[in-house]
Order: sequence, then C-alpha cells, then structure tokens
Amino acid sequence: MPQTTILKANGTDGGTVELADSLFAARISESLIHQAVIRQLAGRRIGTADTQTRGEVTGGGKKPWRQKGTGRARQGTKTAPHWTGGGVVFGPHPRSYEQKMPLKMRRSALRGVLSAKQADGALRVVEGFDLDATRTKAMLTCLAGWKAEGKVLLVLPSRDERVELSARNLREVRVILADSLNVVDLLEADTVVFTRDALDRAQEVYA
Repeated sequence: MPQTTILKANGTDGGTVELADSLFAARISESLIHQAVIRQLAGRRIGTADTQTRGEVTGGGKKPWRQKGTGRARQGTKTAPHWTGGGVVFGPHPRSYEQKMPLKMRRSALRGVLSAKQADGALRVVEGFDLDATRTKAMLTCLAGWKAEGKVLLVLPSRDERVELSARNLREVRVILADSLNVVDLLEADTVVFTRDALDRAQEVYA
C-alpha cells in the first residue's frame, strides 16, 4: 500500500498516511483515460448551433423571373441554397453531443489518472489551510510551503468559502470537491493537493 507525507500548513512534515491501492496504485490505461476525456469534453458542448434550411427561410413564394425568354438560367425560388440569403445545405442543427460510458469504465479511468499523479510525485496531502481570514497572500504562502507548482488543483471535502475566495484570484489554482473529481481537471493540474479529510472522502467514494 503506497504512503505519502502529510504536510502541515507551513510545509513541515506532519506524519504519513496510507493511500488505497485501488485508487492510487491502479492499472493505468491510456486508451480508457482518453475515452473518458473525450466523453467529458463532448458533454460540455452546448449543441445549440442552428441554421435555416430552404424551407425555413422567409420568402421564396414567387418565381424570380419567368421560365423562358430572359437568357438567364431558370430559377424557381430565392430561398435556394445558391442564392444570397437562401437556405443552408447540411448546416448544423440543435443536437446533444453526450457520449455514453459505463460507470465502471469512468471510475477506472479516474483511478488511473490518480495513480499516475501519485507515481509522478504530483500528489500532496495536507492537514489543512489554517487560514484565519480570506487572503490570497496566505494561500500563496501555503502553496509555496507545499511545493505546489504550476497548475494546482485543491481538493476539499466540502465547500469552504474562505479557501475558495482566497484562491479565486489565482489563475493557476482551481478548487474542487472530493466527490466531484474528474479526469480532465486532474490531467490539467500539475499538482493535486488533497486535504486529509478530502482524501478520506475520495477513498470512500472511488476506492
């Protein structure tokens, strides 16, 4: 069973904690993770793009000119696609981009990403933030003490307004709840910081 150090708010060693094998030492399947990422990104698409067909464009009730004798090509309606302002051929219409993926596969992909982060040394477990007020500077001090560099994902057991507001002005910091973990946010993060309670909650939900 893998272990990691618990860091205090000032960055000092606060002991060790065991990590669940099923969550942080799982098999890593790149193809499965890729499928989960494609599914999640597709689900974010709104799918409201719409165009009008020749039957939906206003007008077109009258023939532009008579069939013969003008020297021009025959035309039946101005709503035809080759006319300016006419209908669109094979244009987009409202649709859902949702992709189905079994829960077991989604959970397996998530475990694979967490295991990869643990193997790469990008995982931090901390006792807490010890913030006595909403301060961005205090949040930066904590992150520096934990050596949380690059894009940071803070994982909390529940909503904490003080932590969320302190991290709100930091472009590279994102806050998420332990029971809302997903492969895209984890992959985008260079460092994943769990509080001790958030780690327990994640292992309870996903292990």
